[in-house]
Amino acid sequence: MAEPTALQLALNAWLNKPLAAAEKKGLRRKAFTRSTGDAVAPLYAPEPDTATKAAEDYLTNQGLPGQYPYTRGVQPTMYRGRLWTMRQYAGFGTAAESNARYRYLLDRGQTGLSVAFDLPTQMGYDPDDPMAEGEVGKVGVSIASVQDMDILTAGIALDKVSISMTINATATTLLGYLYTVAQERDLDPKGLTGTVQNDVLKEYMARGTYIYPPRPSMRLITDLFAWCATEVPKWNTISISGYHVREAGCDAAQEIAFTLGDGVAYVEAAMAAGLDIDDFAGRIAFFFNGHNNFLEEIAKFRAARRLWARIMRERFGARNDESCKLRFHTQTGGSTLTAQQPDNNIVRVTLQALAAVFGGTQSLHTNSRDEALGLPTEAAAQIALRTQQIIAFESGVADAVDPLAGSYLIESWTDSLEQQARAYLTRIDEMGGMVAAIEKGYPQREIQDSAYRYQRAVESGEQVIVGVNQFRAAHEEPMPVLKVDAQVERDQVAAVQALRLSRDQAAHAQAMQALADAARCGDNLLPKIAQAAKARATTGEISGALRVVFGKYQEVLVV
Repeated sequence: MAEPTALQLALNAWLNKPLAAAEKKGLRRKAFTRSTGDAVAPLYAPEPDTATKAAEDYLTNQGLPGQYPYTRGVQPTMYRGRLWTMRQYAGFGTAAESNARYRYLLDRGQTGLSVAFDLPTQMGYDPDDPMAEGEVGKVGVSIASVQDMDILTAGIALDKVSISMTINATATTLLGYLYTVAQERDLDPKGLTGTVQNDVLKEYMARGTYIYPPRPSMRLITDLFAWCATEVPKWNTISISGYHVREAGCDAAQEIAFTLGDGVAYVEAAMAAGLDIDDFAGRIAFFFNGHNNFLEEIAKFRAARRLWARIMRERFGARNDESCKLRFHTQTGGSTLTAQQPDNNIVRVTLQALAAVFGGTQSLHTNSRDEALGLPTEAAAQIALRTQQIIAFESGVADAVDPLAGSYLIESWTDSLEQQARAYLTRIDEMGGMVAAIEKGYPQREIQDSAYRYQRAVESGEQVIVGVNQFRAAHEEPMPVLKVDAQVERDQVAAVQALRLSRDQAAHAQAMQALADAARCGDNLLPKIAQAAKARATTGEISGALRVVFGKYQEVLVV
């Protein structure tokens, strides 16, 4: 009798231990079958009795779901056990208006919240600051205090609903507000689940909602890592975002490289601050863009997952398997949406969402068809959510793990994207790391060059955009657009001014002094920010106190 091959041994071990243990926890359906009645197997892989180099390469590069290097997914059962979180990104106007939208989406089957904040909140200005004029509540919800956070989450079970907050420069402040709200509702903050984006490096590269220079911003991030490890241990402390660099114009390989390059910088900073890799790495999450090239996007997600696993084990010596797993949220590509023929965006979003599911995403936001025109209407938001639900419950693509594995094209593109991303990371290391590379303008220049090449292709017609440079419509019916009433800003200004008059002035002054002292002496800032939140300090006041100590970042011009 022939000796079992390495692949046979690995498959048997996987079936008997990881898969069996995962299935014991429960599957979302009793049986997975095709229209013919045939069963859908949990995994499709090369024939196990094949003792060839291809079989050896399979174990090294693809592996088994839930096992290093996680090319085929971070869980053994993936969506057979539990579907991805359907986390629609929403927020506009006042906290009360956004709360109503969240409850509307939850009632229609959304399974997690994703909060969009307005620009003043993102950049640390109160609604009555002259810098905030005309922007309050416009591209997200205005949150100026813990009082607003309480209203935003009213009627939502914070110990049951996962909350993602797309916030970076003021991430510590917004998490401090949520932490305080939980305490004041007699909930244990250790039970809170969710994510703060907290990825400020990509702001310098692509988006611009930074406040402080890069190095003190890195301190805020690592302070949050350390504090959450004990105070909010289930919280994902960072969502390292490739989404925004892709929106700025980079290609798929650059999206992987600059996202993971930021991740390397955060890990290095945390370890330099004395944290053990396995104490925080398991709470790192990622955020990717779902772009238009369907097959390339699937390969991108798989390549990013494998490359991160190898970085964590080979470069940082992570011992815990959880530290090596790249878990990610996907949002479909906002920059791909068109104001012309906006119904076409439903098709674009469907393909992008489907690629994210084939790529193994842990949560997903599908853009609304009208987002090239304005904030989503309720009707458009419902279609976007229904898109995810149809993929999940009608298409069958969630019934088997990593169903496109083994495709010659998918595996070839996965390999090439990993290699291209590695080359970028080597160049960044040669510059002294991502912070130094950003200070020199390297990723900014690469993104700009890529965006320029793409735009030239669109203008020449080489890159077809349906309804824009080809297949135009002679006449288009106007689509309803959601507009934020100017009264929102007036109400928010009045509310924050009333808060300043009604709070305990002595407690507020003491908390603000403690925050400034901690910023100067190097203590962890999160306890002081939480204290300031409890004393009803505002977003602008907390950011202002840190600006005095840290300074304000001036953008590097890239030519």
